[in-house]
Amino acid sequence: MDRKRIAVIGAGNMGGALLKGMLRMPWARPELFTVSDKDGKRLSALGKQLKVKTTESNRKAVRGADIVILAVKPQVLDSVLEEIRGELDEGQVLVSVVAGVRTERISSSVKKKMSVIRAMPNISALVGESATAISPGKHSSRTDVKTAREILESVGTVVEVQEYLMDAVTGLSGSGPMYVFLIAEGLSDAGVKVGLSRETASALAIQTLLGSAKMLKETNMHPATLKDLVTSPGGTSIAALHSLEKSGLKAMLIDAVEAATKRSAELGKHSDSSDDKH
Repeated sequence: MDRKRIAVIGAGNMGGALLKGMLRMPWARPELFTVSDKDGKRLSALGKQLKVKTTESNRKAVRGADIVILAVKPQVLDSVLEEIRGELDEGQVLVSVVAGVRTERISSSVKKKMSVIRAMPNISALVGESATAISPGKHSSRTDVKTAREILESVGTVVEVQEYLMDAVTGLSGSGPMYVFLIAEGLSDAGVKVGLSRETASALAIQTLLGSAKMLKETNMHPATLKDLVTSPGGTSIAALHSLEKSGLKAMLIDAVEAATKRSAELGKHSDSSDDKH
């Protein structure tokens, strides 16, 4: 990654998170980064904070870049690709974090045999703890995949999957923080119901989630095994587990991931269909 010039198209939450993450890496130098956005105020604030080059012209941003990160909303992607098409060359690598847009569609839009790598981070990239999946397009080399991994590992954990599984990734980890936020809210509310203050209940709920996640990651033990460590005979946890099983918590989570996966597929088909009309 040394001396690679990187352009980030879009200075919103995800573009900003990726910039901040990359600039924490030993290989990153602010002068090698250019970020573009149509929102001049947001762009100026990011430029001052991170000391990177900024421009409101997407064409200027990608000119001469080795890597171009597409971090825009799906509804404006077509106009962005049309704008930068003439500045792109087949030696550049495109890393797209645009939700629901396939690598083939991007390759077709730029009219070049470029390396396109699709990524699905989640909102936890804002705190450097994203769960991200990447999928290389047909013109991407293993070196290109390694480059994309280095970029996205700056904001969390990265796994590689085949592109047809990206809807499943969206359903699980893309929407995943929402499931956790809902569980955290429920635990906090429960704490209040049984007599704790809101502040105390929230602090305990959040730390419980953090500690449990850390145990799962660091012990590499199956969740069921760790669950059994907590549920002693005749104790409080087994009583709680009985209640959760009667309520169908696991089944509800499975249904939620499946529903989000199906919706992601629907949105992707709609996006491709709309693209065909242009």
